[in-house]
Amino acid sequence: MSLKLTLLGLFVLSLGTSCAGHDGHDEDQMPLEYVRYPYQATYPGDNSITADAIFSGITTFAKLPWVQCLTKEKDVPFDIAFIGAPFDTGTSYRPGARFGPAGIRAGSRRLTLYGGYNVPLEVNPFLSGLTIVDCGDIPVTPYDNTFAIQQIEDGHRELLHRTPHSALPNDSLTGAPLVPISQDGKHHPRVITLGGDHTIVLPLLRSIHSAYGPISVIHFDSHMDTWKPSVFGGAPSERAAINHGTYFYWASREGLIANGSSIATCHGAIRTTLSGPADYQNDDESGFQRIEAREIDTIGTTGIIKKIRETVGDRPVYLSIDIDTIDPAFAPATGTPETGGWSTRELRTILRGLDGVHIVSADIVEVAPAYDTNAELTTMAAADVLFEVLSVMAKTPLGKVAE
Repeated sequence: MSLKLTLLGLFVLSLGTSCAGHDGHDEDQMPLEYVRYPYQATYPGDNSITADAIFSGITTFAKLPWVQCLTKEKDVPFDIAFIGAPFDTGTSYRPGARFGPAGIRAGSRRLTLYGGYNVPLEVNPFLSGLTIVDCGDIPVTPYDNTFAIQQIEDGHRELLHRTPHSALPNDSLTGAPLVPISQDGKHHPRVITLGGDHTIVLPLLRSIHSAYGPISVIHFDSHMDTWKPSVFGGAPSERAAINHGTYFYWASREGLIANGSSIATCHGAIRTTLSGPADYQNDDESGFQRIEAREIDTIGTTGIIKKIRETVGDRPVYLSIDIDTIDPAFAPATGTPETGGWSTRELRTILRGLDGVHIVSADIVEVAPAYDTNAELTTMAAADVLFEVLSVMAKTPLGKVAE
């Protein structure tokens, strides 16, 4: 009996010593072959091995490193960050976009199946020398829209005002040093937001304004989203007055967008029905120019690209893409689908036509995976669209030659 008690005592003593040895020293007890990120993808370069089990590992956007940017890894610098905003309580028809960030990440798994080289743009954004990470999602409450909108603004602003990992390069033509194009004179990283319904763009533009001031906007959507709250939903309360059909109305009233230099190119431009011509008048007053969806039949993608570039010029631009820009034949999983839109190929062509535009940040919204096909058509389309955006960003630094 005494032998058993002695052995039991030794066991308890050794257990206590073991636990005490680990107290406060978790960071020193790293597992064998530990890497900083839970999963770090290896992106193949020219003539390297491709198609190597990209379906494995945790699901980040395009298998980018996962960084907990808003919590314990605030010290990790980046140049471009993907962040989710799982919010959908501002939608008017089909909910479900709160699952958009997860769906888009799943749809992006095959982006680097054969390597990440973008043939038309002649760039591999993943091997461009920029530090690109997936920051996970902004914690968003589903119970209070006002509070959720503030959470999204705060999360985006915190990332936007980090010091980028890479300094601005010299001008590729003259060799002269580049200076930031921001209004505050600082070099900022870029943030690509995965929505979420389109309401999230109001807090995102509030964040952007803190660095760039009034910003030019390129907005791809099948709806204008500049409706007066008294028209769209009737504004039964102050909280309800801000939704996915009115956020640009509020952005204009708050001075967040550069009136007259924003262009709304809605799902092949705007193709929605209206309450009447007064909706267009209100859209004009909000500072937007319009490219109708049907214009692609007459001027083609080249004409649409020309219109956009002539409107925004060389100004800093915020890019917002509603997945319902794409016809529901190609992207059915969205909150307010409209037939008669552009194909995925047409939208990608137009986005590549923005090569050289100073896109300071971007989003894709209204992806609601519950309405998708088993083949993940919509989430794949969303991921491919962002691949084009990322490629344009990788080629165009946010700087200009000092005057």
